[in-house]
Amino acid sequence: MTLDALVDGVHAWFTAALPDQGIYALMVFAFIAGLARGFSGFGAALIFVPLGGAIVGPKLISPILLVIDGVASLGMIPPAWRGANRREVFVMAAGAALGIPAGTAILALLDPLLLRWSITIIASCLLALLVSGWRYHGEASAPLTSGVGLIAGLFSGAAQLGGPPVVAYWLGGKSDFTRVRANVVLYFSISSVLSAISYYFGGLFVPAVFALTVVVLPSYAVGLYGGSKLFGLAEERTFRIACYVLIAAAAIIGMPLLDGVLR
Repeated sequence: MTLDALVDGVHAWFTAALPDQGIYALMVFAFIAGLARGFSGFGAALIFVPLGGAIVGPKLISPILLVIDGVASLGMIPPAWRGANRREVFVMAAGAALGIPAGTAILALLDPLLLRWSITIIASCLLALLVSGWRYHGEASAPLTSGVGLIAGLFSGAAQLGGPPVVAYWLGGKSDFTRVRANVVLYFSISSVLSAISYYFGGLFVPAVFALTVVVLPSYAVGLYGGSKLFGLAEERTFRIACYVLIAAAAIIGMPLLDGVLR
């Protein structure tokens, strides 16, 4: 096979794997999601999954987010490793190891329309949890920490929505926001590896996932970098409110009833 033939073949595969419309919208959504993730350590899925799922469907958007976040956030892991409470993170990850395969089965088997409605409802409920200001203020224990990881893993496997339970649990403790952010970043780096293994065996890594990853990864990486730079510069309360507004908008616009808005 000649080089020209190889290039033509790759181009044909790439073109066939991409959706007919919505590419630019996905790039914008990826940038906004990356901005939220870079600042707070979470929030990307609550923005990107409902909106992106309205364009390409939930079975594609969750693996796409998993790949782009895993690649783009590699630089966040070393400082998170130094700043996190690694014992707590690994205990929570142990629980996630049980929840992620169950969530992946839901993603692979559930009807796409029903799954999209479920994602919208879950995202709205998790947003309400965050906005309410409720935090767990009891004593941390290994069984409880792993139990939170189990629930977060279930949400992560099904739609990469495992952030809010984890954040609500850790913010209620004695750690400051910097330690919580480091915990969250390190936890999700481990969770991403577990999800990747589960998604692979679930048959979710189809060609369109990697084609769309190439397209939206740069936008997500720029947002992630910008959000990381904002951390420590912007007021936490101001950016937190902005994230809540974006998440709420994503949950509403991502509803199947409003598909015409994004298509």
